[in-house]
Amino acid sequence: MKNMTNFKNFSAQELQDILALALDMKKDPEKYSGSLKGKKLYTLFEKTSTRTFLSFTTGITELGGTYYNQLWKDSNFPLGEIVSEIKYVSRNVDIIMARPIKNETVELFGKHATVPFINGCDNSYHPCQTMADALTILEHFGTLNVKMLYIGAKNNVFNSLVEFFSKMKQGVLYGLTPLVNNTVCDEAFYEAAKATGHYVELDPTMSIEEAKTYVKDMDVLYTDTWVDMEFFNNPAYARQKEETLSKMMPYQINDELMEGSKAIVLHDMPMHVGFEISQSVIDKNLDYILDQAENRRHAEKAIMVTLLKD
Repeated sequence: MKNMTNFKNFSAQELQDILALALDMKKDPEKYSGSLKGKKLYTLFEKTSTRTFLSFTTGITELGGTYYNQLWKDSNFPLGEIVSEIKYVSRNVDIIMARPIKNETVELFGKHATVPFINGCDNSYHPCQTMADALTILEHFGTLNVKMLYIGAKNNVFNSLVEFFSKMKQGVLYGLTPLVNNTVCDEAFYEAAKATGHYVELDPTMSIEEAKTYVKDMDVLYTDTWVDMEFFNNPAYARQKEETLSKMMPYQINDELMEGSKAIVLHDMPMHVGFEISQSVIDKNLDYILDQAENRRHAEKAIMVTLLKD
C-alpha cells in the first residue's frame, strides 16, 4: 500500500505513469467510469477549500465510487486520540484524503492509516496541485521540459514544485521567493534539489529589471497567494499581512513585468487580484488557469486509481 503525502516515495516513472493515466482519463472519461465502483472515499477538511473538495468528490463519483465529507471541527479529531481516530476511519472506507493545516498531521495519517492516504494540502506540501500543474504543462507544451519561473512565497505549493522538478529531472524550475513561509522543508531540501540542476534559486533581492530578463526567457510563470487563505481576511493577521504585501508588491505579475515575454501564467487559485497578479494578466491567461484548476480533478482521479491498485 502506498500513500501520497508528498513525492518522496514515488519514482519519476511512477509519477509519469500517473500523468499519462490522467491524460487518458480526461480524454476518455467513460472508459474509466467504473474503475472505482463500490469504493468509498473519506474527505476531511481542517483548511477551507473549493478546488480540493470539488475535484475529489466529483472525481470519485465519476469513477463509480462514493464519498463521505467531514469538516475537522465537526469531527472528533480535535478532541480524541488522533491515531485511534485514523485507524477507526480506515475501517470504514477504502481511501482517505485529508486537508489539515500541519504537516505533522499528514505524517500521522500516512503512518497509521490502513488504507491509502492522500495529502490534500498542508502547510508544507501540496502534491495534488503540482500533479495538476504538470498535467497542464503536458497538455499545452507536450513535454515537461519547460522553463518555469515561480514568483512568490516559498510555501507548500512551491515545495511540491521543487520536489517534482528535481524528481522528474525534466525542465528547470526557477524560484524567486523573497517571502519564506514556515514549513518542514529545510535548507538541505533545497540544496539537494539544486544539485539535480533542475531547480535554480534566484537572488530574492534582485531588482525588477533583472527579474524581467528571466521572465523573457521563460515558458511558464507561476504565482500563488502571498498570504495563506485562512489568514487573508483575519483581522488579527492585519499587521503581518500589510508587511507581507509591502515586501511583495514589487514582484506582482503584471503587464510591465511580462513585457516581451511569451510565457503563459499559472496560478493555483484562489487569486487575490491586484496583489500577486494583476487583472489584465488574469484576463489574458484565464483559460490556462482554469485548465490548471480543472486538471486537479483528472490528476486526482489518476492518483486514487493508482493508489487503490497497489
